[in-house]
Amino acid sequence: QLQLVESGGDLVQPGGSLTLSCALSPYTLDYYTIGWFRQGPGKEREGVSCVSGQGGAQNFADSVKGRFTISKDNAKNTVYLHMNDLKPDDTAVYYCATLWSFKPMCVLQESTYEYWGQGTQVTVSS
Repeated sequence: QLQLVESGGDLVQPGGSLTLSCALSPYTLDYYTIGWFRQGPGKEREGVSCVSGQGGAQNFADSVKGRFTISKDNAKNTVYLHMNDLKPDDTAVYYCATLWSFKPMCVLQESTYEYWGQGTQVTVSS
């Protein structure tokens, strides 16, 4: 049974950095697109970033461009969301999600993703 496990959430000060991990099992990342989404207090869930299994295509929400990067370690079947210059507005529960795809592209459309992790809390506060 496919499983996604997020980790790395924490309390961090504004301007700080944090890296979240999303581990996929029991499949490899080769044909699975991974997306990161977040839901802040009182807000709807929104797409943050994604990376395709094939080709490593990436996409970022405008609100995080220049601050967040995404990478993956195929040997560990893990995708990382590197978050820099964090702001209080980045406070949210962060979820990773996945879908099987052979396309070298990814979109931040929640409805396209089939499997979801349990989420990890990121709090940006002084």
